[in-house]
Amino acid sequence: MKIIYAIVSSDDGNRVTEVLNENQYMVTKLATTGGFLKKGNCTLMIGTEAEKVDHAIELIKETCGKRQKITCNVPAPNISSISAGYMMMPMTVELGGATIFVTDVERFEKI
Repeated sequence: MKIIYAIVSSDDGNRVTEVLNENQYMVTKLATTGGFLKKGNCTLMIGTEAEKVDHAIELIKETCGKRQKITCNVPAPNISSISAGYMMMPMTVELGGATIFVTDVERFEKI
């Protein structure tokens, strides 16, 4: 048994959860916040058999496409002259995609 932690954009969270549910994966969705852009994320916890991990990850990849966005609020932690640590200059950043961790589950019970 494995648990997959998939951190995805809030914009993608519902869609990914639906796709995984349609493919018989049980998903728990947690609201989280990203560190770079301070944007909302979803952390999905997916418990599954080891042989189904690659399929679940493929579904996540297909659903969470990367995209670009122009933003003016980019963190600048080492520049003290900028108000509140943010640059106010347009910058293109990449959004979407997923950060995925897969770990072993020592024990699983569904009660």
